[in-house]
Amino acid sequence: MTEDARFEDGSERPLRLQALDAEDLKVIAALVQDAVFPISEMKWQPGKRRFVLLLNRFRWEDRDKAEKQRRRYERVRALLVVNDVLKVASSGIERTDQQTVLSLLDIQFIPGDSPAGRIEITLAGDGAIALEVDCLDVSLSDVTRPYVAPSGAVPNHDKRD
Repeated sequence: MTEDARFEDGSERPLRLQALDAEDLKVIAALVQDAVFPISEMKWQPGKRRFVLLLNRFRWEDRDKAEKQRRRYERVRALLVVNDVLKVASSGIERTDQQTVLSLLDIQFIPGDSPAGRIEITLAGDGAIALEVDCLDVSLSDVTRPYVAPSGAVPNHDKRD
């Protein structure tokens, strides 16, 4: 008999994931949902064809375990790296205010001429970042130890119909 893997079966090691197709990207998108970051932690490196976000991500993979153990929820600093980026555009973001804190809601891949396409990063407050890519190559790596989530709560936002 086989069973699906569960988050609580995982070890307490930092996440290191790579997405090379749209299905892989859905996993990363779920793990970075409700991550927050100051606009100053968003970097476009055109010479390296790379776009990087240093996120404070909610540890969704630890939520159930924290609830069972009656301990506080956690966040962790993580790098979201998109490679093979040709162009970056944004809307609904005031890029000149380096203190602005953004909240990531979703990441999607919109296919173009295979293997190229566009990665859309949706932010709270109608903000968005669009990355034109040669191919889908996204990685997520935790870079610090988890810390207690300052809000002490599970992120919550109204769903739009």
